[in-house]
Amino acid sequence: MELLQVEGLTKRYASHTALNDVSLTIPKGSIFGLLGPNGAGKTTLIRIITRIIEQDQGRVMLNGEEITPEMVRLIGYLPEERGLYKKMKVGEQLLYLARLKGLSRPDAVAKIKSWLKRLELTPWHNKAIEDLSKGMAQKVQFIATVLHEPELIILDEPFSGFDPVNANLIKDEILQLRDNGATVIFSTHRMESVEELCDHIALINQSEKILDGKKVDIKQAHKNGTFIVEHEGQLTAGADYELLTSAPGEVGYTRSVIKDKTDGGPNNLLRVLMGEVEIHSFIEKVPTINEIFIQKVKGGNHE
Repeated sequence: MELLQVEGLTKRYASHTALNDVSLTIPKGSIFGLLGPNGAGKTTLIRIITRIIEQDQGRVMLNGEEITPEMVRLIGYLPEERGLYKKMKVGEQLLYLARLKGLSRPDAVAKIKSWLKRLELTPWHNKAIEDLSKGMAQKVQFIATVLHEPELIILDEPFSGFDPVNANLIKDEILQLRDNGATVIFSTHRMESVEELCDHIALINQSEKILDGKKVDIKQAHKNGTFIVEHEGQLTAGADYELLTSAPGEVGYTRSVIKDKTDGGPNNLLRVLMGEVEIHSFIEKVPTINEIFIQKVKGGNHE
């Protein structure tokens, strides 16, 4: 079931087209990766969804209804350009922002206390934002984004400024929010985070969507019959496979990358290889999201 539908969005600034007829469907309860190089149009799309700017054409539907300014309360938005009041104390800031989102004071106070404990910020409750490290301030802004339990959460580069320990802490919270029923749109350049978190992805390049779908389906569709083999003995490419690389691997075996030329499937290829060398491992190489990203952006392929 869809939570958000983007239909034919176009946005122009004078002679520059920021978005060109972009359509997306965001499934309810998913973590949706919004990918693309700098200047591709991702931020423009997010700003249209959150009603910060208006589109020239198309529409955005939330739960089947065209989104209105009032419905923006159902959204939690963490922008890439962070914005906290530096002189305000952490607790005061969070309470102020929670009240703006419609929470009662007692409810807001209880939720703030819980979130500060979860993100290890309780000792900083009465500290000014300007006294916090960048990573701690990032945690405060994350709390402000999710405190009102929004149905849709949009995170633009949420791991910027975090060390690995705190990045992992935020990843766990994002997964928990998803498991609790929230839908997350996740915009980032960190492809390892996309691999770990996202169920669905879309790739925007030069203002147009060039790829979208379930992450697992996209990765499967971009396999090209390449296999990684660890073996003893010498492989010699022939009619059945192409030898792409071969080098010493760990524990004394040779590690080779080969490409199947027969389309006979992995069992057939493995039988051929077993006739030539002693096999210690054999695995099909599934492309990473980073590899697919680079291929699509550099190649300019549209689907």
